[in-house]
Amino acid sequence: MSDSTDVPGNTAPEVAPQAKKPIRVLIAADTFAPDVNGAAKFAERLASGLVSRGHEVQVMAPSATRKYGTWTEMHEGQPMTVHRLHSWRWYPHDWLRFALPWLVRRDSRRILDTFRPDVVHFQSHINVGRGVTIEAEKRGMRIIGTNHVMPENMLKFSLVPLGLQDRVIKAAWRAARRTFGRAEAVTTPTRRAAQFLEKYTGLTGVHAISCGIDADNYSPNFEPRTENRILFVGRVTGEKQIDVLLQAAALLKPELNAQIEIVGGGDQKRNLEHLAETLGLTPRITFTGYVTDEELREAYSRATVFAMPSIAELQSIATMEAMASGLPIVAADAMALPHLVHDEQNGFLFKPGNAQDLADKITRILELSPDSLEALKSESLNLIAAHDIRRTLNTFECLYRGEPVTDTVTNGASSHSSE
Repeated sequence: MSDSTDVPGNTAPEVAPQAKKPIRVLIAADTFAPDVNGAAKFAERLASGLVSRGHEVQVMAPSATRKYGTWTEMHEGQPMTVHRLHSWRWYPHDWLRFALPWLVRRDSRRILDTFRPDVVHFQSHINVGRGVTIEAEKRGMRIIGTNHVMPENMLKFSLVPLGLQDRVIKAAWRAARRTFGRAEAVTTPTRRAAQFLEKYTGLTGVHAISCGIDADNYSPNFEPRTENRILFVGRVTGEKQIDVLLQAAALLKPELNAQIEIVGGGDQKRNLEHLAETLGLTPRITFTGYVTDEELREAYSRATVFAMPSIAELQSIATMEAMASGLPIVAADAMALPHLVHDEQNGFLFKPGNAQDLADKITRILELSPDSLEALKSESLNLIAAHDIRRTLNTFECLYRGEPVTDTVTNGASSHSSE
């Protein structure tokens, strides 16, 4: 990496996008809309945001179906050329598809030679990122890399025997080092995630750049709720530890009559429904599955508190959306969540995996006075301002042009967080 100089401070570069020549950007991703996950959502918002600023953006990503090829797609109201790569289902996962490495190399050559981008921005070191960076490096193209992946989480959907998993994880980090080592600049959503990446790859100067969120898309609702409603939004998978949330809900005092809403789909839905039945929660819990953007905003508006029990968040776009909706947050004191949840300011952190501690922290919020509750909600809105998508776009524009940048997230987490 040759561009890793940070300018002191915490203010995003003030850039007038119209004042400079538009940039030709190829965004290469192993997961992209219509996939539902944080990495896919970030890549989609980045691409659409750049297009709205007048840049020429193309995307290459595995096809979400058996149909593959190149065509124009609309994402968040913006048209863009998307190269959908021939893909195969990864059946240990409920929907994930992947492109074969040698076909990625072939398609990368074709796309790079026809599009001739000024910069290639890859979103992970897996098949697509690896293949496109090899070919872009041969052509002397500028490369920017963003990491959204922890190899430890990927193994949950692999067929690797337990006895070999440590060896596979080490090999995956070595592969990440090789791929990200081709980039002029490497980013990840939070300072803690950047430290994590540096520790396991040996890279230095990794930028902490928030995925960003357009808070204007969310409508904070400060009206008193008619019921106690606990909301979770995200993939219904093992690393999210939704089972801990259900166990905590079962420990809540009956007089709170708390309702639980789980928004999202995934491979653990059936198991969690069975757990809810075992815990006697079935009358009080709703599994909505996947919802539209409008339905999601409505879910945030009717919730009393947002709960994120996951221990593997490199940022958590869902938590950011909840904050932009003016919700108090209860989150695990793990990975990057303490960068969003400042203990006793906009919510509470709980000991990861500890259902009783989670139940206690949820109870504290549900029993707050109206004024104290409003203070938490207001602080969520204050804290999310640092994650404005416009700042994120400004920063990536600077990285694309080779200009020095200031990281767009604070270095300090909650004083109660554990490193």
